[in-house]
Amino acid sequence: MANETTSSTLSELFTNITQEAIFTFQETSVMRPLVTTYPIVGSGKTIEVPVYPTIAAAAVNEATDLSNTAVNPTSVTITASEIGVMTTLTDLARDSASRNVGADIGKLFGEAIAKKVDTDLAGLLDDFASASDQGGAGTELTADLLFKAQAILRSANVPAPYYAVFHPKATFNLKKTLTQPAYANATGGAISDVGNEALLNGYIGRLAGIDIFENANIAIDAYDDSFGAVFHPMSIGLALKEDFKVETQRDASLRGTEIVASITYGVGVLKDTYGVSVKTDTAL
Repeated sequence: MANETTSSTLSELFTNITQEAIFTFQETSVMRPLVTTYPIVGSGKTIEVPVYPTIAAAAVNEATDLSNTAVNPTSVTITASEIGVMTTLTDLARDSASRNVGADIGKLFGEAIAKKVDTDLAGLLDDFASASDQGGAGTELTADLLFKAQAILRSANVPAPYYAVFHPKATFNLKKTLTQPAYANATGGAISDVGNEALLNGYIGRLAGIDIFENANIAIDAYDDSFGAVFHPMSIGLALKEDFKVETQRDASLRGTEIVASITYGVGVLKDTYGVSVKTDTAL
């Protein structure tokens, strides 16, 4: 029969679910590639990440023994917890659908899990050392703020690379100002390369040695302000007990299949001096 459902067609369906879910998760998550991931190996759901102090060297006279320098790292404990989403795909819905149901469900699940991971990581962007905070309520994001953040990190001997993550409504003002004559090159009044990038592609890319990313999962408060940050990857840790996965389970009496996506992880700030929180206005 041409329209029969066989084990091979079911296998292709669930393979599509897994492949689409994993691909979408990896492509959608903004924050995960920008932080440092620590796998939790063995039993337990917590990990202690060592944070090493800054060590100073000093001049020493010839033929003089060096004194011992104690290296006493502190640690940050991150606890992982489960995040998941489930749906039941009935046989009738699967067999009567005109679209690739497996790919659609996989995309939805990948987006849902990626959004949760990004939201948790983005929630740490206002947890860096408060003494270095920049911006404020109603403050527009400008190149000046990024240069200040870069100067603070460099003054603290924080090595490159630097990443910046802001809400798209916050970066709007930065793009707007970079494409105005006030930010044009001195030669002929042409728009700068960074401004042209914003005009052509809608994103900035790099400014002041900082790779700039937009993340709509950053929370906006009741006053239309949000926290972004400029930071080094070692400033934030992602403890991963079990990476993103998709599983299926047949429910014969229901004539359907349960589809479950899950991940087990925890997040935490490791070195609060390795990032600069920047509060900006997100009202358009």
